[in-house]
Amino acid sequence: MKQNNIRNFCIIAHIDHGKSTLADRLLELTNVISKDRRAEQILDDMDLERERGITIKAHAICMHYLHKGENYTLNLIDTPGHVDFSYEVSRSLASCEGALLLVDAAQGIEAQTVSNMYMALNNDLEIIPVINKIDLPGADVETTEHEIEDLIGIEKESIFKISAKEGIGIDVLLQGIIDKIPSPDGDLGKPLKALIFDSYFNTYRGVVILVRVYDGIISKNDSITLMSTDKNYEIEELGYLGIEMIPGKELKAGEVGYIIANIKEVAEARVGDTVTHTNRKCEKALPGFEQPKPMVYSGIFPIAGEDYESLRDSLGKLKLNDSSLVYEPENSLALGFGFRCGFLGMLHLEIVKERLLREYNIPIITTTPSVKFLVTLTDGTSKIIYNPVDMPDPVKIDFIQEPVMDVEIIVPTEFVGNIMKITLERRGIQKNMQYIDDKRVSLSYDMPLLEIVYDFYDKLKSVSRGYASMDYSFKEYIKAEVVKVDILLNGEKVDAMSFISHKEKAYRWGKGVTDVLAESIPKHLFKIAIQASIGGKILARSTISAMRKNVTAKCYGGDITRKKKLLEKQKEGKKRMKEIGSVEVPQEAFLSVFKVDRA
Repeated sequence: MKQNNIRNFCIIAHIDHGKSTLADRLLELTNVISKDRRAEQILDDMDLERERGITIKAHAICMHYLHKGENYTLNLIDTPGHVDFSYEVSRSLASCEGALLLVDAAQGIEAQTVSNMYMALNNDLEIIPVINKIDLPGADVETTEHEIEDLIGIEKESIFKISAKEGIGIDVLLQGIIDKIPSPDGDLGKPLKALIFDSYFNTYRGVVILVRVYDGIISKNDSITLMSTDKNYEIEELGYLGIEMIPGKELKAGEVGYIIANIKEVAEARVGDTVTHTNRKCEKALPGFEQPKPMVYSGIFPIAGEDYESLRDSLGKLKLNDSSLVYEPENSLALGFGFRCGFLGMLHLEIVKERLLREYNIPIITTTPSVKFLVTLTDGTSKIIYNPVDMPDPVKIDFIQEPVMDVEIIVPTEFVGNIMKITLERRGIQKNMQYIDDKRVSLSYDMPLLEIVYDFYDKLKSVSRGYASMDYSFKEYIKAEVVKVDILLNGEKVDAMSFISHKEKAYRWGKGVTDVLAESIPKHLFKIAIQASIGGKILARSTISAMRKNVTAKCYGGDITRKKKLLEKQKEGKKRMKEIGSVEVPQEAFLSVFKVDRA
């Protein structure tokens, strides 16, 4: 295919604005799929994706379309649809020349739309604004047009209006993609330079890498080098991306396709890496490559101890397709053997939990999520802390740094006060406030990640009746007064319940946990003290009273001293039982810790 007749584009949108449905209609119109085998969200092939209405794993597909007597190749490079996967989105955008900015006519511009649009502009992409769901009764097309005009300074006549579900305006949009998005401009004579924008593991073929070729030509049996690892491989197969893979002889500059080269692990072919020829390397790798950076950490333990080996195998299989998942063995006194796992964010954590249960049928329990802290000790050395259990003794700590995020919240004007209140409670520092239109405001904050990971998103949706949208990205590490809070049951530390909080919130969080545990742990024959402490200082306490056994019931007469004697004997027995007895903590108690209000 001639370079002039190639169009590489993606669709950027907020969650549930119709990105996957629009992709379906484009595939139908270009005869990639027939209408009689229509499947909703054909590119979202995981049950989780369809249930949640988000794209978790990016896909790419090649379409052919006849326009004004010429054949065109249209490469749709799909993007994941959540803030946790923003790096993958950036690499997909880097593979394109244009982007469809899809906005829901009923909901208007959301935080993630703005974030992805700026990312697209940074990659010099041609932006084609599209208003979707114009057929809905609640659609406000005119207001949405004004929002887009203000955001990107484009004439409203240039905005496409469609209904992806009903297929309205899709043919006009398809012609607009060809007319407005520029063709790629790679040089066939230069050394090979190709960007890996996605990779996945195939059980029979090994790792399949999806590439956009910038310069040069790549052919079957060529020897290639992945520049971040400097490892060499020989290409077994390459080709184009349809619903099924279509083998070919070569991929040229400007084209998008797949490569199979006997790569064993996804970690060897990371998203954003540059592919070049082994014997004729390009001078410089493509910019923007980063190693995946887990932001949230949590312990994963099997509920049944005998499932440990199965859990290890299942995490290994998940990692084959998800190089951003990080895990290492962990041992907890309360929960036994398990794994400390690193995730890109809370959604990533939820997805892994769901997949372990659905795909591998392993019931698991997770510990309270935490974030990465940089601890500088009094002797000048530094430590990175992922797990509250590893936090050094307070007397040895000089200072602690915590991660702070750039947060952008878009919300209707009537809920601004509510949002300001909860962000203030979560130690947010307001940087900017900008009115998008008469009805909505964009708020910018610096906020510690520790305050976001628990339930901030749920609270945000709650106080705004579901209308607020949020986007965040890592900014920097700053000094913070954070402390490790231990939970004790009858004086014994329960390591799986330890957590790190800001010093000012330690009492409130600790008291919340002890109260919840007091409700969740069943009564025993002896009194149970549940305490929250920082080092040797007790912050909060809740007590579970002993289950009463009426030992005097058999005394139907006689002197009062007989009853006193039995009660004293019971008292001694309970004291001895408390010394040697262990508290049984049910699974529900560990789960209840998640429900504690962290405001």
